[in-house]
Amino acid sequence: IFSIVVFGSIVNECYVNKDSQHPELLCIFNENESACSYGIAVGVIAFFGCIFFFVVDLYFQQISSVKDRKRAVLLDLGFSGFLAFLWFVAFCFLANQWQRTTLTRGFSQGADAARAAITFSFFSIIIWVSTA
Repeated sequence: IFSIVVFGSIVNECYVNKDSQHPELLCIFNENESACSYGIAVGVIAFFGCIFFFVVDLYFQQISSVKDRKRAVLLDLGFSGFLAFLWFVAFCFLANQWQRTTLTRGFSQGADAARAAITFSFFSIIIWVSTA
């Protein structure tokens, strides 16, 4: 659910017009497109990974081979560790770019969404570490 909040808030409100003379949409995180793209990418990867491992958990009892069960558990553990790292990088990157952002009138519209993305990136680190 946290991944939906992160990529949803970035997609919906973190692309804004700087002012009325510039109609192009800019990323609110210090006008750095990479920050928005990274946050969206990690959120989408986490969301689809959760769906995949939910399905694996549903069918886990039907896996008869002990080796296959072990592989499924190790894959889940490795994926959780990998995503904890990706969320840590996302939190650091988004927080750093947000710190460097100068809030103009146009950028103040998406400030709450940017703060929500940073906050839920931090919470996602804790969640993924606890599942690993």
